[in-house]
Amino acid sequence: MIDGLPDGIRVLVVDDEIPARQRLIDLLRRDADVTVVLEAGDGVAAVRKIERERPDLVFLDVQMPELDGLGVIEAVGPTQMPLTVFVTAYDQHAIRAFDSNALDYLLKPFSDERMEAALARAKVRLTERHVGEFAQSMLRMVSMTPRSDGYLDRLVIKSADGIHFVRLLDIDWIEAAGVYVNLHVAGREILYRIALSQLSEKLDPMRFLRVHRSAIINIDSIVRLEPVSHGEFDVILKNGGRTRVSRTYRAVLERRLRQSL
Repeated sequence: MIDGLPDGIRVLVVDDEIPARQRLIDLLRRDADVTVVLEAGDGVAAVRKIERERPDLVFLDVQMPELDGLGVIEAVGPTQMPLTVFVTAYDQHAIRAFDSNALDYLLKPFSDERMEAALARAKVRLTERHVGEFAQSMLRMVSMTPRSDGYLDRLVIKSADGIHFVRLLDIDWIEAAGVYVNLHVAGREILYRIALSQLSEKLDPMRFLRVHRSAIINIDSIVRLEPVSHGEFDVILKNGGRTRVSRTYRAVLERRLRQSL
């Protein structure tokens, strides 16, 4: 076994494609220094495995539905991430953003020799224990790679029973709840600890519209508008929710629709 890890290396493989995940697992099991190989088929499962199993090394797919590789890093926390080798189908130009910060990366399709070289590099880093340096790399990574349009596509909700992820597409509307907000998702209310004004700045304005000082709606969830009085409307949403379009924000909705109400 390598110095500093008398029990061997515990590795987690994260990839939503079963053949790709199995290939990495098979290659890792050939190595005498690797004593435990864990697997996860999506980002949410990966977060749970990292927090519960505390692997020494993670082979992490960058592109996954729901929660991608960077989302996993954000959810776990860059300073808490194990050493990470990114696995990606991005081309050589796109991978430059990762190259200066990641421990290593595997560009699909990769050879057995390339994977073995990445594992060898990880062994050196594990022996040297440059954990603080790697944590700083992860912080740089997350700060450098926002969504291409700059808006959130999911929210990370922390609770007593773990970490949950809510896709913005699934939210019907958002209402102020004191200094926080309530997310209305499929008929449920979820408390999210952020001010409505702060959250509105992180949402795609083509999809989410402020229609009241205390409400934001997902335009795709609107079923109909019911006139109330003085130029105001009640918004009826898919899951039975109802909120008000005030006169102040009516113009915002009209501009988005490019039609008058």
